[in-house]
Parts: sequence; structure tokens; C-alpha cells
Amino acid sequence: MKYKQINNNSINQIMLITIILLICILIFTNLSYYLPGFLGAITLYILFRNIYHILTEKKKWGKSISSIFLISLSVIFIVFPLWGLINYLIPQLEQLIVNQKDLLSKFDSVKDYMHNKPVLKNIDLSDGAILNSLQKLAKYIPNVLNSVAETVVNIIVALFVLYFMQYYSKEMESTIQHAIPFSQQSKKELWNEISMMVRSNAIGIPILGICQGVVAGIGYWIFGVDSPILLGIITAVSTIIPVLGTMTVYVPTAIYLLAIGSTGNAIGLALYGFILIGGIDNVLRFTILRKLGDVPPLITVFGVLLGLNLFGMLGLIFGPLIISSVRVLLKVYNNEYGKGKPEIIESTSFTNYDNDNNIIT
Repeated sequence: MKYKQINNNSINQIMLITIILLICILIFTNLSYYLPGFLGAITLYILFRNIYHILTEKKKWGKSISSIFLISLSVIFIVFPLWGLINYLIPQLEQLIVNQKDLLSKFDSVKDYMHNKPVLKNIDLSDGAILNSLQKLAKYIPNVLNSVAETVVNIIVALFVLYFMQYYSKEMESTIQHAIPFSQQSKKELWNEISMMVRSNAIGIPILGICQGVVAGIGYWIFGVDSPILLGIITAVSTIIPVLGTMTVYVPTAIYLLAIGSTGNAIGLALYGFILIGGIDNVLRFTILRKLGDVPPLITVFGVLLGLNLFGMLGLIFGPLIISSVRVLLKVYNNEYGKGKPEIIESTSFTNYDNDNNIIT
């Protein structure tokens, strides 16, 4: 009895792929601290890719000058705003710590108001529950401090890597193009999906947050809420919270207004929040954000949860991309190995036949 011998070429391919995977795992394991920086560089490369090629090919700028120009734009529109935001928030948080008595009195007024209300009284606001929540929150303070330092390091890494990605863009893209073992159609679908997801999340989420934060801040000022700018910033950040989003800020604020007896402002803020703050979300998603990329809401929600867990803030971009990649890979599988759809399914209308198999129109 003869046994079919495995082709040596196949064995060599398997061994080579295994070695490549092991080396990649080794690299990612030991450079995981800088992974957000590499992901940030990829994000910026995709966002600036077309502009870079226009500058170098049409405007005839040098590679280095073009890359330094785009890095400068990144610093102006990304790093400086973050630095300004941190400089604003730190004094505000310090002021909250100094004015603990004022903060506790506001909290006590909310607790007293909720004590006899049918639904709100079920929320546990006892001293023990609050202390337990504060203890849990305190565990994350070292991580937050470390993440600030980590963010600074990874911004530098991102800009450094971006320079070389742009300078050697043609060689890099050519290498990736030849390394992916798929047809041209599948490669094109992969690139379109990745580009669309990066644009949608890297540009769309900040636009949505800024617009809702500005509208919310105006609302807090109109209805007499203390620190409207601070609350507007917190509202902008809360847009990344799945499902509830900005409601996690303006609903408790409206309850506080009810607790201090400002019923008219409380009702006004609640309506303002539901109609305007929440409404601008729907308007932007069906206009500007749809042009950037029509991402299904479920992919965004679960992608944000996954991404924040894996990559921190950059997970807002790459979390949805990971989940979306499953859909793209299924398309690629169908392109490469699928047998195609039956003709009757592809047809957009029903076709009738007579007894002689002639089409009835």
C-alpha cells in the first residue's frame, strides 16, 4: 500500500509561516508598551496618505519636507489641543478637591431629594456605597497617571514612526501588497474597509464629541448650571460611552437642579438634552459621519468596548476596525474560495416561464 508523501514545498511554507508568526508574537509582546504609538502612526498615515502623495507628486515637494509639514499639522491640531485641555482640566479638578464641603453639600441635596422619589429611591447612595465606589475609583488613579506619561511617549513614537512610513511609503505599500496572498479585488476591499473605518472613527468621533460638547455647554449655561465649560467637556468625552452616551452627564445634572428646587431649569435642561444634545447625534450620523464612512452602530458600540479594553483611547479607532475586519474577511473568503451566489438570488425580480420554458414578460 502506497502512502501519499507530503510535498516538501508545503512543509517549508508551514515552517516559514510558523517562524514569522513566532517572531511577530515576540516583537509585539516586548514592544506592547509602544503599540498605541504604532497604531497612532498607522492612523495618521491613512488620514494623510492622499495629501502626502499630492505634495510629493503634484506639488513636487521633497519627501522629508512633506512629512515634516504633515507632522507639524498633527502637532498643531492634535497635540496642542490635548495639552490645552489638560491644562484647563487640572486646575478645575484641583478646585473640586479644595471645595470638598461645597461638593458634599450638593451631593447631600441630591441624596435627600431622591430619598422619597418612587424610582430614584432605589439607587443606593448610602455613605457605605459611596465609600466603596470611591475606593474602587482610587485603584485606577495610578493607571491614569501612568497613562498620561504613556500617552506622551506614544505621541512621540507615533510622530517618529509616521515620518519613516511616509518617507518609504511606496516601498512599504508595495511590500504589503505583495505579502497579502489574495486577489486584487480582495486587497481592494480590505484597503477600502480599513480606510473607511479609520476615517470614520478618527475624524467622526472627535467631530461628534466636540459638537455635542459645545451644544451641551451652551445648554448648561442657559439653565444656570455651575461650571458649564467643565461639564461641556465631560459631556463631549461621554459620547464614547456605549448606548447611554451624553445622558450620563445631563440627566444627573437635571436631577441636581430638581434637588435644589430649580424645577423649571431642570425640566428645560432635560428637554434640551433629549432634543438638542441627543438630536445632534442623529443629525451628524446621517450627514457628515455617513460621508466619512457608513459604519453599522452595533460595530461601533461593541468595537468601542473591545478597543478601550485592548488599546486605551486609540481603541476608539481600532476596536471597531477589529470587529469590522471579520465582515471583510468573510467577503474575502467568498471572493477567494466561494462558489458564488445562485443566479435566482442575484436577480432583482421574479421571472415566470410558460409550459415551453419561454420567459413571460
